[in-house]
Amino acid sequence: MHNPFVPETLEGWSVLHLLYRFDWPRLNSCSAPAREAIAAGAVTALEQTMSGDEAGATAFVQVLGHKADVMLILFRRSFDDLGRAELALAQTELHAYLLPTTSYVSIVELGMYEMTAKVHRLVEQKGLRPESEDYHAAFDALMAEQRQRVAGRLFPAIPAARHVCFYPMDKRRGELQNWYSESFERRAEMMLEHGKIGRHYAGKVTQIISGSIGYDDWEWGVDLFADDALTFKKLIYEMRFDEASAKFAAFGPFYIGLQFAPPDLGKLLKGELPSL
Repeated sequence: MHNPFVPETLEGWSVLHLLYRFDWPRLNSCSAPAREAIAAGAVTALEQTMSGDEAGATAFVQVLGHKADVMLILFRRSFDDLGRAELALAQTELHAYLLPTTSYVSIVELGMYEMTAKVHRLVEQKGLRPESEDYHAAFDALMAEQRQRVAGRLFPAIPAARHVCFYPMDKRRGELQNWYSESFERRAEMMLEHGKIGRHYAGKVTQIISGSIGYDDWEWGVDLFADDALTFKKLIYEMRFDEASAKFAAFGPFYIGLQFAPPDLGKLLKGELPSL
């Protein structure tokens, strides 16, 4: 059943963020060649959980600050594939030197406020009753067309950008401000204005939104990729003045770091700055 007051969503990659601290005293007791071998074994194990570009990707990020040392962002076709990747990592020698700090489970998501309203109108113009099976079949067919149109946004490649910012967020459901009690039209209007700010930063930052309602402690996860870390500050600061954020957004912890090429994991374990 399709509720006309609930925006449809389209889903893509299954996503798992894994954040760890290294057990540096134990790692530092290993020789440099041993640390290179430990890193290579972990990278190979994760690569072997994929087969071809359509099977997913893994981003490696050196996290700045005390919250973690490294963040792995796994993009896979399904939760089964995420489970296989997590198990593969657990079987590596590196895993014995990893101290988990947090994780996050989600699915790449496109919210379709404007398209939901448009598709409902198109189906109604066919003279179909909203409670009929034909109505919902026609609705599903039109949404499937939209899914094909935006497939590249549902299954994006990992941007080749040096800086990465990840944070979870919610829409407020408090007594005074409740996003979900606002009308569909009002929410759609606010999201349209919210999106305009992001479009001002096109070419400077790539944003990947993933939905986590029912999967983790927050409702969405946001990954930002940019060559200039200052872009994150300017974009998020500007969005704070947007009504959808100012009144209804609640933010979790922020994780910022440097993306690096997987083969450079060995450098990181040896105390050298890895490169992209």
